[in-house]
Amino acid sequence: MNRNAMEELKRWQHDSERKPMVLRGARQVGKTWLMKEFGKKCYNHFVYFNFDEEDELKSVFEKNKNPVRIIELLSMISGSKIQPGKTLIIFDEIQECPEALNALKYFKEKANDYHVIAAGSLLGTLLAQPKTYPVGMVNLLDVFPLNFDEFLNTIDPGLYAFYKSIEKGQKIEEIFHNRLTDAYNYYLIIGGMPECVASWVKYKDPAKISKIQQKLVEIYENDFSKHNGKINSERILMVFRSIVSQLAKPNEKFMYGAIREGGRAREFEEAIEWLVSAGMLNRVYNVSKMEHPLAAFDKLDQFKLFVFDTGLLKHMAGIDNNAILLKADYQFKGSLTENYVLQQLRGQFSMEPRYYSDKSKEIDFVLQKEMEIIPVEVKSGENKSAPSFKKYIAEHPSVNAIRFSKRGYRKDGAFTNIPLYLARKLKDLL
Repeated sequence: MNRNAMEELKRWQHDSERKPMVLRGARQVGKTWLMKEFGKKCYNHFVYFNFDEEDELKSVFEKNKNPVRIIELLSMISGSKIQPGKTLIIFDEIQECPEALNALKYFKEKANDYHVIAAGSLLGTLLAQPKTYPVGMVNLLDVFPLNFDEFLNTIDPGLYAFYKSIEKGQKIEEIFHNRLTDAYNYYLIIGGMPECVASWVKYKDPAKISKIQQKLVEIYENDFSKHNGKINSERILMVFRSIVSQLAKPNEKFMYGAIREGGRAREFEEAIEWLVSAGMLNRVYNVSKMEHPLAAFDKLDQFKLFVFDTGLLKHMAGIDNNAILLKADYQFKGSLTENYVLQQLRGQFSMEPRYYSDKSKEIDFVLQKEMEIIPVEVKSGENKSAPSFKKYIAEHPSVNAIRFSKRGYRKDGAFTNIPLYLARKLKDLL
C-alpha cells in the first residue's frame, strides 16, 4: 500500500528545521503502519514503543526529563543502540502517557539530532490542553483514510499509471473514463480505511467489507466514552449518529434540533468540537461572501458536517451496493457524492473548502487558490448544472468554475466539467 504521507515524512527526515513529528488522525487510518514502514524504508532500523501495551514505559518519562537519559533507558529496553539520524524512534498510543507527549519538547530543545515520531488515538483533542501538548515544539502531520489516488494505486496500479499521467485539458478516451468511473463507484462502497482496502485486494468480498465497516463504527462509538474527558459522551454519540439524517436534509445544514427535539448549540457544540478535533468529522462553514480571504466571511453558526471516510458514511446510511453500481437514484446520493469530493479536496489548498448559501442560491463548495475564488458544483450523475450555479458564474465570470460529475473531462461553457474520479487532482488541473 503506497501512502502519499510517506513523501511528507521523507521531507521531514531531511529537513534542517525538523522537530519531533506527531501524526494525527482517527483510529485505524494507518498511522502505525505508516511509521513502521517509514522506519523500514528510510532508516538503518527503528525502535517501537507502544504506551497502551507496555505500562512500564510510562515510568521512564514520569521520572526523567533529560532526553539523553531517556534515550539510554529506551536503548536498554529495546535491546539495540539508538543512533542519532540512523534510528527512528517510534512512540505509539502516546496519548496514554502525557509525560511522554510533553517530553517531545525536550527532544526538540536538547536532543534534536534524534529522529522521533509519535502517534496516538484522538491526539487532536489534546490541542485544547497546552499543558500536555507541546504546541510549537513539534511538527504535525494529519493522516487520513486513503484518498482515491492511493486507493486506485492499491487496487489497480496499471490504471493508476494512466490516472497519474492525466494533464490539464487532456482528452480521456471512453475506455479509460469508464474504467475510472467504475473504480470511483468501488471507492464509494469500500472507502479508504486501510483494513477495508486490504480486504478487498485479498478477498474481493463486499460482505467482508461491510463487516469491517460495522466493526470500525463500533470501535469509534466505544472510544467516545473512553477518551471524552469532561465532555458528555452521550452527546458525542448523539451528534455522530445524527450525521446521516443531517446530510439527508435538502440543504444539509447542521441543525441542533435534528439531534433531539429542542436541542441547542450550548448542549452539543463541545461534542462537535471534540469529533472534529478527533478527525471523525469534517466541518465546512457557510460564508457570507465569496470573496478573498474566505475565512473572514465564515458564518460560525452555519456549517455542514461530513464523515471522514465516505465508505463508512455509505455503510452508516445503509446504502445498498446495487444502488451505487446500477446507477439508481436515491435521496442520499448527492450527499454521499459531496462527502467524497470534500474528502478528496481536503489538503489540496491552504484554505479548507467552504460553501455558500443564501435565500436564492447555494454553491456546494467554495475554494480559495491564492487570491482566486473558485465556485464548485457537485453532481452525483451526468445531470445538468443547477440554475443557481449557472446564474452565479454568469454574474461572476471566473477563470476556474468547476462542476464535478460523471460526465467527461471538458470545458462546458463558462465552467469546466471534471469527472468525479479526478477530484483529487483538481489543483493540478486548474
